Amino acid sequence: MAGHPGRLNLQPDDVKNGLGQLVLAVVKLLHEVLERQAIHRIEGGSLTETEVERLGMTLMRQAEELDRLRRAFNLEEGDLDIDLGPLGTLLETVD
Repeated sequence: MAGHPGRLNLQPDDVKNGLGQLVLAVVKLLHEVLERQAIHRIEGGSLTETEVERLGMTLMRQAEELDRLRRAFNLEEGDLDIDLGPLGTLLETVD
């Protein structure tokens, strides 16, 4: 039953949005890891100018799609930074 503390809310829309939030949080984390790896490779000089341009465009499109999906699930940017208890937050752990 909805509205009772300590009980599961099994409303279909809430489950869908909760799952969407979890999946998008993990995808956002992977996106941030890929961005950091790309920066490392660019600074290391291991990519051609064409590869740098292609990588930048790919990451930009990926970020735009993540933002579109986040809005589709009515989530704020901060909703993707899931609290991991004593470890901090999901996206904070990447820094």
